[in-house]
Amino acid sequence: MIIPLAERLRPENLDEYLGQEHLVGKGAILRKAIESGNIPSMILWGPPGVGKTTLAYIISKQLNRTFYTLSAVSSGVKDVRDIISRSKESKDSPFLFIDEIHRFSKSQQDALLGAVEKGIVTFIGATTENPSFEVISPLLSRCQIYILKEFGEKHLLQLLELANENLERALDIKIQVKEREALLRISGGDARKLLNALELVTTSEYKQNKEVVITNDLTMKIIQQNLAIYDKGGEMHYDIISAFIKSIRGSDPNAAVYWLARMVEAGEDPKFIARRMLILASEDIGNANPNALLLANACFQAIDVIGYPECDIILSQTVIYLACSIKSNASYQAIRKAGKMFRTHGDHPVPLHIRNAPTKLMKNIGYGKDYKYAHNYDQNFVEQEFFPEKLKGTKLYDPQDNPRENEIRARLKSLWKKKYGY
Repeated sequence: MIIPLAERLRPENLDEYLGQEHLVGKGAILRKAIESGNIPSMILWGPPGVGKTTLAYIISKQLNRTFYTLSAVSSGVKDVRDIISRSKESKDSPFLFIDEIHRFSKSQQDALLGAVEKGIVTFIGATTENPSFEVISPLLSRCQIYILKEFGEKHLLQLLELANENLERALDIKIQVKEREALLRISGGDARKLLNALELVTTSEYKQNKEVVITNDLTMKIIQQNLAIYDKGGEMHYDIISAFIKSIRGSDPNAAVYWLARMVEAGEDPKFIARRMLILASEDIGNANPNALLLANACFQAIDVIGYPECDIILSQTVIYLACSIKSNASYQAIRKAGKMFRTHGDHPVPLHIRNAPTKLMKNIGYGKDYKYAHNYDQNFVEQEFFPEKLKGTKLYDPQDNPRENEIRARLKSLWKKKYGY
């Protein structure tokens, strides 16, 4: 059996492990936990190919404890219970690693809960999805969340060098990476993509030549000839969803439905698709058409009830509606500006007149004094200051040029006059 390059290069210890210095570098939080032997149950969250599975494997090897592994795609409650049963007889707390934990249903995650709570197993989950959305709260509260970052160019180049040496020994050839930009671009920060691409290019060429010279043109030619139409497990997963979102944002319903069909035909998780549309409805449409968020949310709830194959119709309806909708990213821009302002200017005090005054002492020192209750005034509005003193007059929400937000701008202008420059 030929072992894939990515598997041959899998590191055996933390010193060989590339990247994630914020977690496993000298003195980093997870490294200290590993070295102390006091490992909490955890969820490793990050994009594909950044070392989540490898890190779990290294942890188990370094602590010399039993290591069980399951894939959420192919395992069920029975598999979880079998491992828990075996773990009860163990002297230590075996590691239970579950890849793609976001694909486990609520009942499957519930089956884990008791064993994690009692320390029967030390759970390590890996996910590319935000665990806040995909992991049940009781399990989430019993786990540390560690965020892994995609590889930067420095680490990818180190990996490329190691891979070259390994392939030269394995194939008894000379490899010259004359141009590497295409390899790095294809990887997108995913180590597995980089190694797969390099291996594919090299093995496609080495039979004709004892020296393989890798150029950008050669890389793109071979990758395009061999790449699967769509691999939801890795290779083009994030490229396809990117094309899908950009098509909706660009108001092209035809391209958007095409990319949707690619994902549906590949069996992509419909919740993954619907969640991305839910985010887009606020980020790219917002108050230009508030119904977009309502429909996207209804779609997310509906596919949970319907499932494949019929839910593709619901997805298609929502995709076309969002793509055809007027667009505005004003709400997205507003929260980003506000966040930047806070990070830049710090924590200004809340003005006294809009502070809560639940006690007599607070009232006596001015909390809530002179606050004007808007509903006591005409049009349910009265001008007063809600910003901290040093931020008066700051405009964060800037309505864009579309019918609904033009109405919003006109109303804000009539209420606030010249204050915010509407």
